Amino acid sequence: MNKNDIIKYIDEKAAAEIVDISHKVWEYAELSLKETKSAALYVEKLRAHGFAVETGQAGIETAFTGTYVSGAGKPVIGILGEFDALSGLSQKACATKHEEIVKDGPGHGCGHNMLGAAAYGSALAVKEYLEKTGADGTVIFYGCPGEEGGASKAFMAREGIWKDLDCALTWHPSSVNEVVTGTCNSCTQVLYKFKGVAAHAAGDPENGRSALDAVELMNIAVNYLREHMKSDCRIHYAMVDGGGFSPNVVQPHASVLYMVRSVQVKDTLDLQERVDKCAEGAALMTGTTFERIFVDGTANTVPNSTLEKLLWDNMNEVPLPEYTKEEMEYVSKLDATCPVTDEIAGRGAKYDAAIREEVIKLTEKGTKPINDFVMPFYTGNEFEAGSTDVGDVSWQTPAAQFNAVCFTAHSPGHSWQNVSAGASPIGDKGTVYAAKVLACAAAELFEKPEIIEAANKEFKERLGDSEYTCPIPEGAEPYIVEE
Repeated sequence: MNKNDIIKYIDEKAAAEIVDISHKVWEYAELSLKETKSAALYVEKLRAHGFAVETGQAGIETAFTGTYVSGAGKPVIGILGEFDALSGLSQKACATKHEEIVKDGPGHGCGHNMLGAAAYGSALAVKEYLEKTGADGTVIFYGCPGEEGGASKAFMAREGIWKDLDCALTWHPSSVNEVVTGTCNSCTQVLYKFKGVAAHAAGDPENGRSALDAVELMNIAVNYLREHMKSDCRIHYAMVDGGGFSPNVVQPHASVLYMVRSVQVKDTLDLQERVDKCAEGAALMTGTTFERIFVDGTANTVPNSTLEKLLWDNMNEVPLPEYTKEEMEYVSKLDATCPVTDEIAGRGAKYDAAIREEVIKLTEKGTKPINDFVMPFYTGNEFEAGSTDVGDVSWQTPAAQFNAVCFTAHSPGHSWQNVSAGASPIGDKGTVYAAKVLACAAAELFEKPEIIEAANKEFKERLGDSEYTCPIPEGAEPYIVEE
């Protein structure tokens, strides 16, 4: 069974199921660590296809694995899937204007409905490959919940789960077809729940102790802290509880959720301690108390050029999606709603002048509504300011990921435009394409053990004397932040 057979298998036997799962998960639109319907769907499907399923990975209810072993079982290839949605992004599919299905409801603004479905479909194809060829090896599909807030991969890393793999592969829906390279920020999320004393704000203010004052003072302190942190650091916060709706009551409770980022986990944890001090100071000033609840944390990514090249080669071997006239009309109308930007698409264009010039031509100076081509190959160590729990995987095994076009060329991240495209023919075609790339790349790893050897050699060289610092403290459990 060669790569053409894998592509044919997905087209004839798996594509319809991949799209069906993607659409079902899109409809469920479940938030981080609440993906009970989505997880149950995957578990049911994996068992039906003969995978050995284990649920409750790392103590997380919606985390699971589906494993298929052939022969001696080595090498072991992991394929990572996600399926959580985002709050406030409810949106009708295939629409070219903002139309909520549920007011302020959740939606798949990051495309994780497609991410999990394609990863699952690739696992089916790899199982078929192992069965038909009789090759030794193991494929494991990892159901990884809570990427947007929960960091299940980091909790799994705390348990050392990823150390059992020879390699890990994944992908992400995007507006470009390219391999992901370089590193990113590590991060932590901590919830601060302040408690005070209620009182009549006019008649008895001296006996009140405002939890909302404490939150506001903490935010002010952190904003002054911004001048005194490294340039690559980021601090974000969101009010989770404002204390109520009565201004004539001194608010007895209020909560704020903080995300702290820096490249290295150590630096993030150091900065997190300073944010904790801001909370302590705010409580001291207001005569309140607070509960500190650790929510999640992730490490920065360790790139692997060997696996990145493998993915890029397969992105070029697998035929790219083709779009009908009607689909292109939809793309053009949807892309026209996106913010105008002068930014040249793709990571390589930021750091390589020759690639930049080539991408300018391929995108027709940024005027094309969809980037229907594979970006030139670029690998490097450059830093991007976001965070992902794939980073924790990459510290314990060689890992790589790629982006596949499921959105329009200028679609902003975490947007209603992404939700619209995520259950459209554009998203569907990109999802099936991604499944083929993952499956073909995995098959090549089974056929060419020298690639795994090279990837692991590079992995060890990049780490050197560095050791993985898990951002999840011992004893911390997954925490669901209620809206």
